[in-house]
Amino acid sequence: MSENQHPVEDTKLRYRLKKTVVMVGMMGAGKTAVGKALAAKLAVDFLDSDAEIEAAADRTIAEIFTRDGEPFFRDKESKVISRLLGGHPCILSTGGGAYLSEVNRAEISAVGVAVWLDADLSLLWSRVKSKDTRPLLRTDNPHQTLSDLFDARVPTYALADLRVKSLPEYAVTDMADQVIETLLTRPDVLEVVDA
Repeated sequence: MSENQHPVEDTKLRYRLKKTVVMVGMMGAGKTAVGKALAAKLAVDFLDSDAEIEAAADRTIAEIFTRDGEPFFRDKESKVISRLLGGHPCILSTGGGAYLSEVNRAEISAVGVAVWLDADLSLLWSRVKSKDTRPLLRTDNPHQTLSDLFDARVPTYALADLRVKSLPEYAVTDMADQVIETLLTRPDVLEVVDA
């Protein structure tokens, strides 16, 4: 590979994922969209902890929050994340609050690698303001709620093993490429293999 060649631009490259990559960050950061694109580029499975919880409970996250409360949901979330981390290396998208749990953080770093998709508040708001699927934003002032969550959670997200800045001009595939570049700095997580 030449010095000027960007590793993810060479479509002939093949990768070997050695550990599960866990996408963490705020709602609207792109954990699911980027995670799916990343999984496709690395030819590995994509899993979503929220989707797994919904399938197991046969109800939406919002319904679980309403019926059983957030502590119940967080307990189930930790169990699902632990189970998913025990499988083959894959890309795992988690809910925005999952990484706040010290137990989840420790297990993710022990078994996999946490990648924080770091998006600023204005970008997050532009992505979530018109959606009604975020139970934590069902308040009188959802922008203020998002801002408060952002301020409270960013210091914990900053503990992630790796950080990838999310910019408005990046398409989903650009973000996936940024994540691959970042993962390649960790040979214990991702390596290029001979095609």
